[in-house]
Amino acid sequence: MEYITLNNGLKMPIVGTGTNTYGKENNDYNGALTNKIPELVSALELGYRSIDAAISYRNEELVGRVLSESNVPREELFITTKVPPSEEYISTKEATRAAIDNSLKNFQTDYLDLLLIHHPIEDKEQLKNTWEVFEEYYEAGKLKAIGVSNFGKTQLNEMKEFAKVKPAVNQIQINLKEFNQDLLDVLQEEGITPVAWGPMKAEDHQKEVLDEIGKAYNKTGAQVLLRYQIERGVVVIPKSHNRENQASNIDLFDFQLTAEDIAKINNL
Repeated sequence: MEYITLNNGLKMPIVGTGTNTYGKENNDYNGALTNKIPELVSALELGYRSIDAAISYRNEELVGRVLSESNVPREELFITTKVPPSEEYISTKEATRAAIDNSLKNFQTDYLDLLLIHHPIEDKEQLKNTWEVFEEYYEAGKLKAIGVSNFGKTQLNEMKEFAKVKPAVNQIQINLKEFNQDLLDVLQEEGITPVAWGPMKAEDHQKEVLDEIGKAYNKTGAQVLLRYQIERGVVVIPKSHNRENQASNIDLFDFQLTAEDIAKINNL
């Protein structure tokens, strides 16, 4: 595994697994919980250590149980979860504290590696209050890093008015359908690590180019795409329910793309 160093010095695995459909009937985001997550078990067996979760996924407790029952030491895990911008969780500072405390309980741990605001909070006062609680738990050591998700340049600038702790990451959509290059440039200028959700999305004609590049390395087009992202400092959190695909998605560290390869992908 390769790691990226966040702006507070914390090391984060550059590849992780999403969990938004894990442990749900028919692998459906809105499906009923099944009380089992074989996908997460296999991911841990294959070497995944960064686990991307969220309160809104409804499966924190289930994910937490699998992690605690695994033979992976807590210090090897990198657990991320997210607080939704709904009144239940951000109406007051006490509501936000309760949300964080419940996540800690669900993951059976006394600290989380990374906590994110899942989506922009439109009310500036609520955003300020929520971030202040994040900072409070960060200073207490219960959160090793804090950040945001799906924030644009405007919201990031708003945070500069009150944030004592700069967001460590911004988790946004980055893929060949949504390059999001302007925002990516802003994040890298600001020293905020970009984390890509949905990193595998690509059009058919783009996949053909990726597959062609992959032949030189005996790699799939999907592996080429993930390697492209991590080589430019983007953390990726691909997700699969298939063990073979999970293994492929983490098998990225024995090849390096050429400048020509990167130019071809940039032109897509």
